Amino acid sequence: MKRVQGIYSAPGRHWVGDGFPVRSLFDYQGRADSRSPFLLLDYAGPAQFPAAERPRGVGQHPHRGFETVTVVYAGEVAHRDSTGEGGIIGPGDVQWMTAGHGIVHEEFHSPAFTASGGDLEMVQLWVNLPARDKLTPAGYQGLLDADIPRVALAEGQARLRIIAGEYSGHRGPARTFTPVNLWDLSLAAGTDVTLDLPAGHTSMIALLKGTVQVNSELAREVSLIELSRDGDAVRLEANNDAKLLVMTGAPLDEPVVGHGPFVMNSVEEINQAIHDYQRGAFGRID
Repeated sequence: MKRVQGIYSAPGRHWVGDGFPVRSLFDYQGRADSRSPFLLLDYAGPAQFPAAERPRGVGQHPHRGFETVTVVYAGEVAHRDSTGEGGIIGPGDVQWMTAGHGIVHEEFHSPAFTASGGDLEMVQLWVNLPARDKLTPAGYQGLLDADIPRVALAEGQARLRIIAGEYSGHRGPARTFTPVNLWDLSLAAGTDVTLDLPAGHTSMIALLKGTVQVNSELAREVSLIELSRDGDAVRLEANNDAKLLVMTGAPLDEPVVGHGPFVMNSVEEINQAIHDYQRGAFGRID
């Protein structure tokens, strides 16, 4: 059984652009080694937006050296980037964007959601790339809810959606550069389930809704549970209906040097990223 290393409540909300009121459960400042290969997790919402004429969101901005993963629970997000990719993701859908060598993208509420208004809830996870793949070509994966396999646990009282990696012989559709599991987990009130987790992986659980006993330690909404790398399972007991995001990944054991939207392995590489972006090497959105 993995040990609970810590349970951390999310701080207050701050705005990303004018469309995403987020609570940052963690970022790459301070404890990047223990959380590798994960860099950041922002939880946006739940928040209600009135109908509007102009889309809210975040305008064009760059990234290099990692991947962003956006999971939508409510509302719709429209994406465009400098590779020419784009699309709209709604409830249950996932956007897996590889910044790699460099990308410029924008994220706004979709036209339909802007016109109607409604509830918005989503998470964005940053997954680091190993040094050998930092400058891989940028790419985009739009993963629809219908294409994400589900596994029923605890006699149907728990549902696990496998976005990346595998569980119980089922494999998620996301392509990853290193071994990573990303599972969207729902628990009905009173559910008691033991999840198998890979030994040696960094393992964390974001509790987005409800209160849950994690190996008999109480975690409350909205919090991050960090587990030990040793051990191969965790026990979850839901006090009420709960929603969780389970993350495991093989540690990279490489230096993490970040500057805002750039995450590399050295200061020199960060300076090069800034120079390359300023000279237009990341491309542009037409």
